[in-house]
Amino acid sequence: MKKLLSLAALAALSLGQIVSAQAAGLTGAVGATGQGDMTYRLGLGFDWDKSWWESSTGHLSGYWDAGYTYWSAGERAGGRHSLSFSPVFVYEFSGESVKPFLEAGIGIAAFTGSEVGDQDLGGALTFEDRLGAGLKFNGGQAVGVRAMHYSNAGLGQPNDGIESYSLYFTQPL
Repeated sequence: MKKLLSLAALAALSLGQIVSAQAAGLTGAVGATGQGDMTYRLGLGFDWDKSWWESSTGHLSGYWDAGYTYWSAGERAGGRHSLSFSPVFVYEFSGESVKPFLEAGIGIAAFTGSEVGDQDLGGALTFEDRLGAGLKFNGGQAVGVRAMHYSNAGLGQPNDGIESYSLYFTQPL
């Protein structure tokens, strides 16, 4: 665990150099797995500073997301930790003080073991898939809901996979 926390600290310091060049946001999330165990996530996002398909309806943009998640106890393997990195596409609808948005992304995650809660992921390195929706406010803060799925995409057996369904809040830095 000390190695994982050291790696997370080093990554945060390295990513901190990017903050001065790009808009960044700190995200906190609380959720539950499909088996009812709690998850707690801290993420750091960096906007791509690009947008596509701009219209009166909205536009498509995105951000890089680096995250740390604590997975609470399950009967087989509780108290796991994971680090993840993912590109995330965001469609932000037009609005004045509040802008609804949808998000989707696929990235990678590394767990401290191949079993998380009562699920066997078949290895510590997995894919991270996400879908979310929320509201972005004029000050840059955002609130939303998110579903995240972790599995090895059938590259190995077993491949139980695990999900986290969460509520989150993002504060710009």
